[in-house]
Amino acid sequence: MSTIEQHGENYSAFVRRQFKKTTFGMIGVWIVGVITVVAIFADVLANDKPIAASRDGEVMFPVFKDYGVALGIAEWSGIYATADWRELTYEWSVFPPIPYAPGTTDKTLISLKDRAPSGKHWLGTDDIGRDVMAGLIHGSRYALSIGLVAMSIALAIGIVLGAIAGYFGGTVDLLISRLVEIVITFPRFFLIITIVAMMEQGSLWLIMALIGFTGWTSIARFMRGEVLRVRNLDYVSAATALGYSTPRIIFRHVMPNAIAPVMIYAAFGIVSAILFESALSFLGFGVPPTVVTWGSVLFKARASTYSWWLAVFPGFMIFITVSAFNFIGDALRDATDPRLRT
Repeated sequence: MSTIEQHGENYSAFVRRQFKKTTFGMIGVWIVGVITVVAIFADVLANDKPIAASRDGEVMFPVFKDYGVALGIAEWSGIYATADWRELTYEWSVFPPIPYAPGTTDKTLISLKDRAPSGKHWLGTDDIGRDVMAGLIHGSRYALSIGLVAMSIALAIGIVLGAIAGYFGGTVDLLISRLVEIVITFPRFFLIITIVAMMEQGSLWLIMALIGFTGWTSIARFMRGEVLRVRNLDYVSAATALGYSTPRIIFRHVMPNAIAPVMIYAAFGIVSAILFESALSFLGFGVPPTVVTWGSVLFKARASTYSWWLAVFPGFMIFITVSAFNFIGDALRDATDPRLRT
């Protein structure tokens, strides 16, 4: 009798139970959870505008109004459009724990000693006085966005092409397999650098798209193998005998039952995307200068050799995030190991 049958549970419940047994897997989940919370509430944790304030008898919520401004449904008028919110006078105000936005420049800092970690700037500042901790907090949002969006693009392409190749076989399989081999022959990192360098101005969306559109090959090959295994099972033969259309068989019967092992690759793919963006930004080919990411903070460390905090703190964030997703990927791989089902 299998382990699943002994516990009277379905396969997804079995995978969850096995996953929870892995200490490092759960550590990874907690770390990613904390980083996600920080990313969601980045504007409340680090901002040069108050969360709430009262000025001239008017109660305002500037941090939250900024969301409306970004969406085009609100706007700042009068002195608020250009004011330094930290220099305004209030009846009362509640500022974020880190009273600096990632782009806020502290012009009072002159020497290297002034820019080092201190009570005013807990993790120091970069060469133009921007708070490093504010940059790391908001950088977590970009790191997760790049990882998730780039991996979603790669998964969408890889899963569909892999499923088509595995299900139809023959000439279709041959053509898609050759396409995969052609894409693999291009050095992925240097291809992305080349394309970004050809653009007049890089952007976050461009980086995510390039990482996604060049990262689907391994997923397609893995998905093809899973579909080759699933397509000859009884329920697929029954669906064919009942006269179901080919798209319905592929997308409703074959893919859902072949996709689970492929999704494990997503955790490792997110790691790859975060490392790609960090490496690109470190070399100066990443996001625009106005966007602060972990990699762009590392880039500042190149020009300021003695500013050790510009390398240590973003490097630690990259290390801990990459480790967390690797822990999750390893735990998922162990939890779905067929040897555990018997």
